Amino acid sequence: MQATEGLLLKLSLAQINPTVGDLGGNSAKILEYAALAAKTGAGLVVFPELAVCGYPPEDLLLKKHFVADNIKALDVLARKIRGITLITGFVDSDSAGKIYNAAAVIREGKVQDVYHKHELPNYGVFDEKRYFSAGQNSGIITVEGVVIGLNICEDIWVDGAVYRAQAGAGAQILINISSSPYHSGKLKEREELLSRRVKETRLPLVYVNCAGGQDELIFDGGSMVLAADGQLLARAPQFEENLLGVDLSSSKNPVAPVLDSSEEIYKALVTGTRDYALKNGFKKAALGLSGGVDSALVACIACDAFGPENVTAIAMPSPFSSRATRQDARALAKNLKMELREIPIKKVFSSYLKTMHRQFEDLAPNIAEENIQARIRGNILMALSNKFGWLILTTGNKSEMAVGYCTLYGDMSGGYAVIKDVFKTKVYELARFRNSISRHPVIPKSILLRAPSAELRLNQTDEETLGSYEELDKILMAYVEGHASPGDIIASGMDEKHVRQTVRLVDMNEYKRRQAPPGVKITPCAFGKDWRLPITNRYKE
Repeated sequence: MQATEGLLLKLSLAQINPTVGDLGGNSAKILEYAALAAKTGAGLVVFPELAVCGYPPEDLLLKKHFVADNIKALDVLARKIRGITLITGFVDSDSAGKIYNAAAVIREGKVQDVYHKHELPNYGVFDEKRYFSAGQNSGIITVEGVVIGLNICEDIWVDGAVYRAQAGAGAQILINISSSPYHSGKLKEREELLSRRVKETRLPLVYVNCAGGQDELIFDGGSMVLAADGQLLARAPQFEENLLGVDLSSSKNPVAPVLDSSEEIYKALVTGTRDYALKNGFKKAALGLSGGVDSALVACIACDAFGPENVTAIAMPSPFSSRATRQDARALAKNLKMELREIPIKKVFSSYLKTMHRQFEDLAPNIAEENIQARIRGNILMALSNKFGWLILTTGNKSEMAVGYCTLYGDMSGGYAVIKDVFKTKVYELARFRNSISRHPVIPKSILLRAPSAELRLNQTDEETLGSYEELDKILMAYVEGHASPGDIIASGMDEKHVRQTVRLVDMNEYKRRQAPPGVKITPCAFGKDWRLPITNRYKE
């Protein structure tokens, strides 16, 4: 890689983890990082999109007092900046009451310039046209004699957008501030895009992203600088706060490695779980531990996010729980050094059946009896949550959520759904990855080898109901992620009966998914903001 010749600007990329609505806390963090950058001799420090108020603020933006308070916070912040130029995102407003996704340029105690985002994304998790007006100003600023083209997130993603005009107006470098949500492989996607923009404009490009979790969204950092030839000059680590100092005239800048797929996803899940808890005031977590692979993976993530001393696993064996799964739950808890409490539900289940005897009389057992067990467990977990203030982590995966192989007010009960966007086959991959990074495997091998089962009746296996997870996940990836029609999926070589059964289950179980807790988004199409299927829906193809 080569340095960016002729540009003597020394800058810092402040990859911070803001919290939505924490105007005071975010401002304090910006000041802290600005002071650190100034100490390194940087002439410019750059923060992410909407760093003052956090991203995405969603319907907080409909509150005029929130917008006004965020501008006041920016003004207070600006008065404290000396000896360095600072660029940060905030929400701006004009005299007509329109609001803008904006970037402020602060120097010597004042906001010297403001840029308004031109391109407003309105797809997937983005809903910016609901709130913001599109900007029209040029974004051309000068810092220490260097002409900069300043733009915000989507402005660099849309072909021929404002970055082209900035290059034509004499910019010597482009700076893009972003709050770009994560999905698997997103860092590579961004780097390829930024490289194309550099080749188009023949200008070096500074890209600043935030890090951390906000509800379902994860921000994976990976802030970077590309030289004028499109080569990577510097890159910050993924999923953590970082102050990346960059000397544009030097070829020796920090370049953090790119994580491989399993490590990247696992870190995203830990980050999302940790930040959801901490930002909402939870210090301890609990989960139902069945001895299966899903709850084993969630237990690992919870221990890595909270520390094992802050995680309690609850084993709730029923008459159908096998000796093997009970032993595996104990072994896992011991390996992770987390507390395990065993609360058998046999007596509660028997009492429930006795209570319902007259209603169920002369009727064969079916899913009703199975779901009673799941709901007893859900009630126990929520009682413990109420008593001790624990955050209950649910353990259902995306394959189950997709086809409704989960129980409302049962195994879906909880505050955060850690793996709701992780297909079952990926659960196994992540479980094996987690074992690989421990000195000794923490998830017992028997958990990874045993046929998956809900253990709600004798000799039950998931495959009886769903078919093989390998085939099921291929169908779900095509239908949910790819929005393919059943006919197209069948034409690709998949079994027609399995395809049509799966699609029917996905369509009819939207009502369950709407009632699920939020959970970490790791795919391009997560259930929730990315997927908005009507509950009442008679379209069947």
